[in-house]
Amino acid sequence: MKNLTKAAAVLALAAVLTVPAFGWNFPWAQKSANKLALQGSTTVLPIAQKAAEEYMKINKEADISVSGGGSGVGISGIIDSSCDIGDASRSIKSKEILTAKQKGVNPVGTIIAKDGIAIIVNPSNNVAALSIDQLKAIYSGSIKKWSQIGGSDDMIVVISRDSSSGTFEVFNEKVLEGAKLREDSLMQAANKEVEEAVAKTPGAIGYVGLGYVGSDVKALTIEGVMPSDSTVLNGTYRLSRPLYMYTNGDPSGLAKEFIDYLLSDAGQQIVKDVGFVALNAK
Repeated sequence: MKNLTKAAAVLALAAVLTVPAFGWNFPWAQKSANKLALQGSTTVLPIAQKAAEEYMKINKEADISVSGGGSGVGISGIIDSSCDIGDASRSIKSKEILTAKQKGVNPVGTIIAKDGIAIIVNPSNNVAALSIDQLKAIYSGSIKKWSQIGGSDDMIVVISRDSSSGTFEVFNEKVLEGAKLREDSLMQAANKEVEEAVAKTPGAIGYVGLGYVGSDVKALTIEGVMPSDSTVLNGTYRLSRPLYMYTNGDPSGLAKEFIDYLLSDAGQQIVKDVGFVALNAK
């Protein structure tokens, strides 16, 4: 009986080991070449979602999933191999590169669009322009009322992105310059949440990717320059930045085909359609 049991166990193990040869769809089986997973930046999210939707209309066999979570989530997804493309609205950090190398991962970023971080207020706010120094003073807490910069007597409600956000990282670098964010700032996980909070709060100020500036908020000029396609591309808008898609090594397979599509005229038109700045914008 013991010998029979051992024989049965050997046969069962042999069956398990030969499953991949038959292509059965077990969770640990090799991933289909037609599947692609993107995650990360909520700034890049609308670009990625629309591009995936249009790409799958052309390539019926492709199965592309897109999710947000923030730039940090996208980059860690590449490092941990939990996604094929990590979307990011900032460049990868040195410590992230080091972690990736330790895990045998080679993160490569492809710039797929440009963006300006728009500073937004409620439309009822009569302030139309700020300097970088004023913006820093607001977010660090030394300016607390709109009346201090020519506005109403309302208290300023500061709305910020959370620390996993690439938008926060760029804002921190270009505006705060190492100063501490005021402790009563209302932290939001996504661009859309910032936009909605500012729209319903008269004294609020926030910052979002250019594609999230709707009619229910007002964008301010910064250092006398309004964020637009031309001012982002020529660099006169101080809060400009590139948007990335990261892969492990140079893009290959379906990831390369998708990124190539996004860089094509059709893909760059999608970038424009969702409110961001195309690389080929005139």
